[in-house]
Amino acid sequence: MSAAAGVERGGLGAGGGGVAAMLGGALPPCADPAGELGKLLSGAYPDAGGRFGPFGGRFVPETLMGAMERLERAFAEAMADAAFVQSVAAQGRAWIGRPTPVMVAENLSRAWSGGGGGRVVLKREDLAHTGAHKINNALGQALLARRLGVERVIAETGAGQHGVATAAACARLGLPCRVYMGAVDVARQAPNVQRMRWLGAEVVAVQSGDRTLRAAVDEAFREWVRDPERTHYILGSAIGAHPFPLIVRTFQSVIGREARSQALELLGRLPEAAVACVGGGSNAIGFFHGFLGDGQVELLGAEAGGVGVGVGQHAATIAFGRPGVLHGCHSMLLQDAHGQVQDTRSICAGLDYPGVGPEHAFLSWIGRARYEPVQDAEALGALEDCCRLEGILPALEPSHALALARRWLGRNPSGTVLVNLCGRGDKDMPILMRAMEARAPDGHGADGHGAGAGGGGPVGAGGGTVGVGGAASAGGGQR
Repeated sequence: MSAAAGVERGGLGAGGGGVAAMLGGALPPCADPAGELGKLLSGAYPDAGGRFGPFGGRFVPETLMGAMERLERAFAEAMADAAFVQSVAAQGRAWIGRPTPVMVAENLSRAWSGGGGGRVVLKREDLAHTGAHKINNALGQALLARRLGVERVIAETGAGQHGVATAAACARLGLPCRVYMGAVDVARQAPNVQRMRWLGAEVVAVQSGDRTLRAAVDEAFREWVRDPERTHYILGSAIGAHPFPLIVRTFQSVIGREARSQALELLGRLPEAAVACVGGGSNAIGFFHGFLGDGQVELLGAEAGGVGVGVGQHAATIAFGRPGVLHGCHSMLLQDAHGQVQDTRSICAGLDYPGVGPEHAFLSWIGRARYEPVQDAEALGALEDCCRLEGILPALEPSHALALARRWLGRNPSGTVLVNLCGRGDKDMPILMRAMEARAPDGHGADGHGAGAGGGGPVGAGGGTVGVGGAASAGGGQR
């Protein structure tokens, strides 16, 4: 089946372009970027059909339509309930450790600005409970699941961060939790598997398909279709059918709200640029929302550049993709001329994904945010700098954002760039150890950073996802 498989009520929305756009036809340029941004800032987007201009929507099997509509109503009611909103905030303070701090990375600033006086400022989401931003959404959706009165929660995971966060939130609220994880990922992310089990989750090693995230997402959706009334599926990224992108963005927007006020307090002004990594885009969309109305702040998303620009060598969806439907929404997608999703590749499972959240596609379309590929070797180099200059081990995902910040400072040596450090790197130690082992005796691999390009290096071969409507892909996501 093609990436366009599935159904939607209400069509694709303005500029959707019908079947041609669903199968990869190019969208026309945005005619009114300021007006489109105004709709987003005013709350007109997502519209009643879950669309951000030409992107978004709800392409799901009819068997899930009722559950989606019930979730949409319940979420709107919850966010209008002051007691629910206060509960999310209170648990965020007491349990997650919000607000997470910001800091000037003085040594990175000196090293990367080349004496120009530029500053690197870090938003320390790596200090949140469970070690990444994923906990913000997991807690919010778990509280929503309890409000819905469901009997259990299911989730998917690839690298394990979303699985750990969901398991922790469910343990906190007394909700049974089942996490689907491909058997390949179970083997290579063993510490996170054990963390999930210690937190009380049932981890199901999926043996079908490619046995990575592709198979895990497939199994999670199958499970939800079988029992949508008693089960809530906590989706981990700002992707999927409406209302999931809105739900995830809402719970992650605490990052941007905090970062904006903290930057003003720390710096006395806003930064010139705000940078985050983008796979599906949950950390970035929450971070960016704090600055959308500040036109003087450049928004930059770091996509997974993998090992090259060829098919199957990267996961840079906005840089190289075309419009299509995957995971229940119309967005940018790495696909061929027939609508088949292309293979992806990245050193980290968290960015190894062939699509992107519809709101990111929209922000790129209107020109409010820019997305640039960052190759594995660049990310490893930035990670090493952060470790050795700041004493902080970031995850591989935000290391892509750090590399893009370094690139930005090269162009703006006197500027200030704020980076969302969305996770810590403990989970990546097996990959980093392989990267070290791949180095030549002089301490450098063939690319200068020890990033292996072949099967023996640290670069993964890609995970995989399956669209709600049945579209097969070969990517992953930071989940």
